[in-house]
Amino acid sequence: MAVNGVNGVNKPSEMGWKVGLINYAQKYLTAESFGCKINVSGVALKKKQTFTLVQDPVEEVVYIRSHLGRYVSADKYGNVTCEAEEPEQTEKFTVEYDKASTGRWAFRNVVHGTYLGGTDDSLKCIAMTFSDQELWTVQLSIHPQVHLRNVNRKRYAHVCDDQLQITQTIPWADKSLLFMDFVDGKYALRTFDNRYLQTSGELSAQLTDDAKFTLEIRAGPSGGLAFRDCNGCYLTGVGATATMKGRNKTVGKDELFTLEDTHPQVVLFAYNGKKVSTKQGVDVSANQEEEESDREIFQMEFEPSSQKWSFRTVDNKLWSLEPMGGIQAAGSTVCPETLFDVSWQDDGSITIKAKNNSYVYNKPTGSLVAASDTVTEKERFMVKVANRPMLVLRSDFGFVGSKSPGAAKTEIVCNRSTYEVIFVEHGPPGTYFMKATNGQYWSVVDEKSIVADGSGKSPFHLQCRDNRTLTLQHGKDRFIKGEQNGLFQAVGLELEPAVLWEY
Repeated sequence: MAVNGVNGVNKPSEMGWKVGLINYAQKYLTAESFGCKINVSGVALKKKQTFTLVQDPVEEVVYIRSHLGRYVSADKYGNVTCEAEEPEQTEKFTVEYDKASTGRWAFRNVVHGTYLGGTDDSLKCIAMTFSDQELWTVQLSIHPQVHLRNVNRKRYAHVCDDQLQITQTIPWADKSLLFMDFVDGKYALRTFDNRYLQTSGELSAQLTDDAKFTLEIRAGPSGGLAFRDCNGCYLTGVGATATMKGRNKTVGKDELFTLEDTHPQVVLFAYNGKKVSTKQGVDVSANQEEEESDREIFQMEFEPSSQKWSFRTVDNKLWSLEPMGGIQAAGSTVCPETLFDVSWQDDGSITIKAKNNSYVYNKPTGSLVAASDTVTEKERFMVKVANRPMLVLRSDFGFVGSKSPGAAKTEIVCNRSTYEVIFVEHGPPGTYFMKATNGQYWSVVDEKSIVADGSGKSPFHLQCRDNRTLTLQHGKDRFIKGEQNGLFQAVGLELEPAVLWEY
């Protein structure tokens, strides 16, 4: 399963954007799975309609790469192919924008000076100037829940003092979680509490024209994404609080942003019922009974090469194994001492094993220590995901959502072309209840099918498998499994791709 990464690209060394390109006839550019055929016939943004606009690290050009890893190219006769496995000169395109401020893009081949356009099987790159036939609406093909990072300030946007301010060093909790909503060919930035950023800097529950922005990209070594408002001004951070609002009519580094994945952030409960915290200082201890603050939230970060996890604090420190086995929030880099084996248990809890091959538990004083050889009740930590009051789940088949949105009774399926928000409520420790957009809870019927019909609510376990995928488990032995035809059922018996959900 492909996940966002940074700007929708999996390779960390690569700057680019996963998009769908929609032409004047509302058809998507499509790379067929067999052969090298490319056309403009898609009616929805699915795998074959997903392209990556790869930014050149030096030049102000982009390469258009299909889901098969091949690049769009044009020859001197205007013929368009998608077969090059490595980009060269004829695969280079520059991006221009509609002078009528519609937000649509034109792609000009660098070698031949011609523009990409057409529909159905008549895709050409022959026009010397662009018209409606050569203009494309760009739809980001990414998970809609993101963090927004300013290129110049190297800070993240978050809700603060009733504004969206670019001041966070680490995006923390749900206040830094943004939805990128695609509306009328433009994008709206929606906060965790369902308010839209206006170009004035205000946050409003109303989706007005002042909350819809067109997208522009800038390639090169300091590339990024710019948001242009209906008045031709670009979003930037203004003043000492770096409040996001539309101000300048030109794009500099302060008007450029990158989109990044949102790591799971969790609250951990020890067997004594208390929350793990760093409120007392550098020692990591399970000693808090009050409602959680930032110091009871930890960001879990998966390290692919070791298949282990690190735990980051709000102070940008990592849990670290000390020489005597204690756990302190003192690490500054990811290394063997700051990486832990995390194993999910059937009751929604986790066990945490340190570099010394011992399990972590809390002593009577509350201090965490890695000094146990076996797993008992005291080595289990219940997990509460803190930065996901709303979930959007996606797989290669599509988004998870209601088969009949808005209906009082509806089956939950996994092949929707548009996303649907799933509202998450915390149940007994380690469990969650899911609510559909019709206001009804998910319920497992006939021991496998999932519906939202008012018949009750079934508890689920959420288990983070890496930075962007999770499993949903019903009971102690059934994963929620998806199929291409949309079936979304509690029938999975083992950990396999079909039970992994991008969140």
